[in-house]
Amino acid sequence: MRVRINKTYMTLTLGLGLALAAATSFAGLTRVAQATPTPGQPGQPGQCNNDWPAYRIFVEHFVQADGRVIDYSSPQLKTTSEGQSYGMFFALVANDRASFDRLLGWTRANLAGNQFDAQNVRLPSWLWGRKPDGSFGVLDQNSASDSDLWIAYDLLQAGRLWHDASYTQLGRALAAQIAREEMTTLPGLGPMLLPGPQGFVNGGVTRLNPSYLPLPVLRALAKEMPGGPWARLADNTYKLIRTTSPLGFTPDWAAWQNGQFVVDPKEGDTGSYDAIRVYLWAGLTSSADPLAKSWLAAVGGMRAKVAQTGIPPEKVSSTTGTASGEGPLSYWGALAPYFKALGDERGLGLARTHLAVLDTNVPGREPVYYDRVLGLFGTGFIDGRYRFDEAGRLVPSWRNACD
Repeated sequence: MRVRINKTYMTLTLGLGLALAAATSFAGLTRVAQATPTPGQPGQPGQCNNDWPAYRIFVEHFVQADGRVIDYSSPQLKTTSEGQSYGMFFALVANDRASFDRLLGWTRANLAGNQFDAQNVRLPSWLWGRKPDGSFGVLDQNSASDSDLWIAYDLLQAGRLWHDASYTQLGRALAAQIAREEMTTLPGLGPMLLPGPQGFVNGGVTRLNPSYLPLPVLRALAKEMPGGPWARLADNTYKLIRTTSPLGFTPDWAAWQNGQFVVDPKEGDTGSYDAIRVYLWAGLTSSADPLAKSWLAAVGGMRAKVAQTGIPPEKVSSTTGTASGEGPLSYWGALAPYFKALGDERGLGLARTHLAVLDTNVPGREPVYYDRVLGLFGTGFIDGRYRFDEAGRLVPSWRNACD
């Protein structure tokens, strides 16, 4: 069983990220191994692409020339399938096909063992980086279902937007593999996504991660493959969110036991670095989606808490509402679309103020991976660079100019 609790970097505090970034120069990194060359420049944008400064900074700092996304805050200089999937999404939003293809190529070669084509698709390993002996490679063979969903989505949307059937075929093949290997049927409920193929079912307890199931992604998969489990999975995910968020706060982890959703026996009811994405996905969902309004209402606790204190809590109990700490910049990135969808002008204004730093390089302050990733999701959306339609399809701002 992989150890993947807090995959979204519970240890990634701003202090740790800045300290490690300051201690390790790009020049030093290139001496570690040939597997970690200096990050490359963004791919040449298409002629219809508008400049996106925050995206350029992300690529310059975190994406190698060969298409590997690196989190420099970790001793292993780790790469996750999540980072690759998000990078592909941002490249699609930016109309940066060259970077998209490099990210896809690196994922195919290093996380999927070159078994990643429409006729032979393997779920990519979720974690890659420096091993104890100093070499680089896969650190955990298990896959991460949220990343796999995003990669399948990225491919399907790339095929549609860039008019290339090879992306579409691979996306369909990957989605079918997810349905085979990362889905389960919960008695009395129906289809549900496991966090990964191995290690999440123990006796009568099935462990789940609410942040792994973005509604627009599920809608798009249902649109593309109407015979699959995706529409039912969307409905069941709403039940998961609603049931495990009785006070409007979503936990990082939950479980299914004895025919009902319960507090996760391993991680408890805390919502933090994983759960913050649930508010993000809710905010990104098209208002025309039949579940959009009720889904936002189910996670309304965060809005009330920020209205009360002026900050998002780093951790909050989903069952008592007890909060502690102050969420980092990444939280504001996740909450910006949520505030916008709720029509919360004060919350959105606070988020914009905090997120303004993403468009600039601050001397002496190296960018932090998770801040940048969720910041791109958030600012890209509120600035109108992309949206999702009611069927979950990506609508980038460049589409009309390029079609």
